[in-house]
Amino acid sequence: MVTKRLVPWLIAAEIALCCSVETHTMSSIHTVFVFAVVAAVSVPPVHVLEFCQSTDPDCHSHDTFRSRWNKSVSNLTQNLDRFSISCKKLMESFPVDEVDGDFVRTVKNCIFSKSIPTPLKGPLRLAAVSKDVIEGILDLDLALTQSDDFLGFVSGSQLLPGSEPLTHRYGGHQFGYWAGQLGDGRAHALGQYTNRRGEVWELQLKGSGKTPYSRSGDGRAVIRSSVREFLCSEAMFALGVPTSRAATLVVSEEPVFRDQFYNGNMKTERGAVVLRLAKSWFRIGSLEILAKSGEVDLLRKLLDFVIEEHFTSINPDDPDKYLVFYSTVVSETAHLIAHWMSVGFAHGVCNTDNFSLLSITIDYGPFGFMESYNPNFVPNTSDDEGRYRIGAQADVGLFNLEKLLLALSPVLSGKQQKEAYMILKGYADIYQERIYELFKAKLGLQGEEEDDGYIIALLLKLMEDTRSDFTMTFRELSELSDQQLQNQDFTQTWALEDLSSHELFSDWLGLYLQRLSRQNESDVDRQNRMKNVNPRYVLRNWMAESAIKKTEINDFSEVELLHRTLSSPFVTQDTAEKAGYAARPPQWARRLKVSCSS
Repeated sequence: MVTKRLVPWLIAAEIALCCSVETHTMSSIHTVFVFAVVAAVSVPPVHVLEFCQSTDPDCHSHDTFRSRWNKSVSNLTQNLDRFSISCKKLMESFPVDEVDGDFVRTVKNCIFSKSIPTPLKGPLRLAAVSKDVIEGILDLDLALTQSDDFLGFVSGSQLLPGSEPLTHRYGGHQFGYWAGQLGDGRAHALGQYTNRRGEVWELQLKGSGKTPYSRSGDGRAVIRSSVREFLCSEAMFALGVPTSRAATLVVSEEPVFRDQFYNGNMKTERGAVVLRLAKSWFRIGSLEILAKSGEVDLLRKLLDFVIEEHFTSINPDDPDKYLVFYSTVVSETAHLIAHWMSVGFAHGVCNTDNFSLLSITIDYGPFGFMESYNPNFVPNTSDDEGRYRIGAQADVGLFNLEKLLLALSPVLSGKQQKEAYMILKGYADIYQERIYELFKAKLGLQGEEEDDGYIIALLLKLMEDTRSDFTMTFRELSELSDQQLQNQDFTQTWALEDLSSHELFSDWLGLYLQRLSRQNESDVDRQNRMKNVNPRYVLRNWMAESAIKKTEINDFSEVELLHRTLSSPFVTQDTAEKAGYAARPPQWARRLKVSCSS
């Protein structure tokens, strides 16, 4: 039997799942039970919470994905002329750049610059649509998406009444260093839309042309990155991870030149644009640029706006409102990264300009879902030092929150700064608690027992040694009964077959089954709970690459298949199984690389 004497060895030396998180402004070190990809998020009832048998045809319809809203077709807008968006509130709340034009420049004393999208050169094609976003958020009849006016709107060639496109000025720390002014280099905010539930969403085109913040870029996005953003935004939502949303994907014949791997090999690709949505696109870098430039009054104005619009539980007259705001962001950022880890998601570019003040996932670039369990998994081939490896995401979150604290310092008193510093020290505990809770959920552990942390840590060590698949190991543990696990017949469960090759697997399995036996519940109940937090499908790089290759010949069938599959990631689907989306990844997938170039 395995004894507890192994615990220090597992946690301190090998597992790489307990990481030391140290703030760079203090000497104390907080050990965080990171589990470098642990913890499944408690999936809200928005998503499918029961397992459908694969023989049930209703399980495989796109319409079975449960929207968070009841929909009535009669209440949906069927004429785009009656769809109203507006930039008025943003423009009235903040000073706008006094200089017109899309030429690159240093911008001061404003939050936004006016900038008109540059239409993609045709012919254009609406390659993908999220029905859930179109109908559930934008209140539009899906049939409207087939109109020329709609295609013009989502491609940037046609502005709707009330839309005065804006581009946002922000800065950021990139790969640990201050990069100065950044901003929306290829994105245009079309305006805000208030839907029938009273929710305010900001609509933004990505890949829509040059702006004052484009630096040396052309303001375009290519098909490969746009497909990945469209699919992953919607996939992450279905997984229960806070995220921006994607409504449409438009592709063109316009040539875009990219050096994909920064090796001097320029390649012609096709341009594309994504219509994406978020409650807000403000990020840590939005505040940093103002603090760095000494624009304290504007910093305070932006903070007051964000609090009033998005942190409504904070009293705007509270003298400690900025402190409460910071405390909320610290907590929610810890929770967000725990969500990422729960599904094996590595963002790839965790710069401060890519960290939302609302703690949602934004700016999908060279992300990746980890396959073989490896805390050192780096999805971005541009990240030579592995700064943003999956096992370091909690550390990076802390670094970014430090930079947020520095940005807030001009509006905090000395006493408040000290209190904020103590709040930051609590980040590690918040993250540790969330990780532990959620990872227990992945294993179906209820209640609290002394050995729970050990069971988790040992499993992860076994997974690391055997390079077992992260997603399918937990999913297959969810799908087998206690008796099937006891028999250790894993011929039909490839991830568990890999895991069972470890010499300590039988010992771990014995501990796990004993723990489950004390929960006094049926196999079915335990399996259903686990299947509701352990997805069967995630957007693996090879799946995205397969779909992208087909788009090069204008075949978007696999984009649609992936969108449909990933909209119900916890449900076994016949079409997804036939496509191999839950099978062992193909050998060629190991050669795939994703970079920052898009």
